[in-house]
Amino acid sequence: MIRILTLLTGLALLGACTETQLNEAPEDLGAFKLRVNYAYAEKAVQGPVSRDATPDEWTAAIQNAVDVRLGRYEGSQEIDIGISLEGYMLAPPGVPVLFSPKSTAIVLVNVYDVEQKEYLAKAHQIQVLEDTTSESAVVGSGHARTREEQMAGLALKVADRVEEWFAEEHKKNGWFDLRPEASTTLQDGAVTQNPAQS
Repeated sequence: MIRILTLLTGLALLGACTETQLNEAPEDLGAFKLRVNYAYAEKAVQGPVSRDATPDEWTAAIQNAVDVRLGRYEGSQEIDIGISLEGYMLAPPGVPVLFSPKSTAIVLVNVYDVEQKEYLAKAHQIQVLEDTTSESAVVGSGHARTREEQMAGLALKVADRVEEWFAEEHKKNGWFDLRPEASTTLQDGAVTQNPAQS
């Protein structure tokens, strides 16, 4: 818990970054197809001075962002994604320039190959920092954005980073390469576990 709080505090004080767009151009993800999208936020650590948010609110924000970004791929290799929110800090209103923290989140990502019945990755850590706009740079995120807007922005950054990570793994390690025996139909049986909690 102390490690998460330290990371949250450090990230919240970092500088600006480029703004992430909702509908950016797709990456090369080979035969990737999202089957199930899990999010889990029950154990998330809330950072110092953070605005409050419920696990259900975080779950909805993350699942929506992942659906938008990764639900658009229509390959034949079905993948389940589990994202566990470990910690967050939603910047409150502060004194512009002197004290203007940025919202941040830390997640762990599990990736499960449905056909091969194996994990491609477990507990891959991603840390994101909210985008800075001209308005938030001047008056601070806590003044420029509601907590819902902060959560949506961080969730989108998480989905964006997952998508970019998948593209890197596909290129370097053959994730989502088309398999000759790949089926376009759903595999037998229901999902028996939540990959976000594995």
